[in-house]
Amino acid sequence: MESISPELVKTDLIKPREKVVYDGHPLDRLSPNPVMLAPMVGLTHYAVRQGVADFLPDPKRALWPTEMLNSRRVPSQHPNDSPEVCFADMDNGLYPQLLANEEEFIRMSVRRLEGWGVKALDINMGCPVNKALKHNYGVALMGDPVYAREVVATTVKYATVPVSVKLRAGLETYDEKYLFNFVDGLFESGASWITLHPRTAEQKRRGKPNWNLIKNLKLRHPDRRIIGNGDVQCHEEIVEAFELTGCDRVMIGRALMVKPWLIRHEPEPDAHTQGEWYGQFLKAVLKYCREQYEESAGMRRLRFLQRQGKPWVEFGEYLQGRLQAAQNYEEMSTALDKFFAQKQKIIKKTELRT
Repeated sequence: MESISPELVKTDLIKPREKVVYDGHPLDRLSPNPVMLAPMVGLTHYAVRQGVADFLPDPKRALWPTEMLNSRRVPSQHPNDSPEVCFADMDNGLYPQLLANEEEFIRMSVRRLEGWGVKALDINMGCPVNKALKHNYGVALMGDPVYAREVVATTVKYATVPVSVKLRAGLETYDEKYLFNFVDGLFESGASWITLHPRTAEQKRRGKPNWNLIKNLKLRHPDRRIIGNGDVQCHEEIVEAFELTGCDRVMIGRALMVKPWLIRHEPEPDAHTQGEWYGQFLKAVLKYCREQYEESAGMRRLRFLQRQGKPWVEFGEYLQGRLQAAQNYEEMSTALDKFFAQKQKIIKKTELRT
């Protein structure tokens, strides 16, 4: 294990607290809404969380995920000193996702995050990027069930809030028996709920997710909370996911970055009304970026957000060019105003991958 510097130890000042006890299942108490936002690198920062939350009616009781946070960095970070740990919404059900695999870093990260008021913690066992694999983070943990159980048990030991796990179907191939035994171990180690993205790490975002895995996992654990995730792009697919899998929540990632109204779990309006709403969303995110982020950092995040949503927007490529050319927040605001002054159309589904 890597040694911990005295400077980091000094930041670990939060005393152990009693476990939070809920009347009923913690997921139902913390996030009763049927649709949840998925944690995404570069996307689920404060400004986007607030922009999506604007589409959820009051009371906005939900779990709002952060970007992936590295347990080796969290102990030396401070809230609001960078966009990834901008927690100005810490009273709104903050739900950090951790890359973690070593006890001392887990201990310090959990205490620090709980000191910032988080309501639950998620362990990332689904990230397929090479950097995570190299350091035995993310989906790499799925290659070692015993170690993965230890990571969950360790996090639960130090946490007073619920601990969940987000994972994929496997590394390179589907093995339902292996996956289900793996999940059994996570629940036995104290995980409060599981989110399954039913693609392998090798697939990344390619190919069709195997929703039967979610269905069969729920049948195996009828009394546990299982969240289904993977390529849900419209309201009809939310309904279909519930009907086909029996999952307890549907978690949406990139489609929610262009269709934040899906968080409401209501039928969608016509394509041009959706275009108007998308414009409102981007303008709100820009406003929140201006309030909290240094200009260059906020502009990068808004450009990245729009680029992820581009496949669903009829003239998304044009808007990307206008935002790329903008030199400051004011020029970005002008570009958005001009683009959405014309009726824009949101595409229902796309096979494009950004």
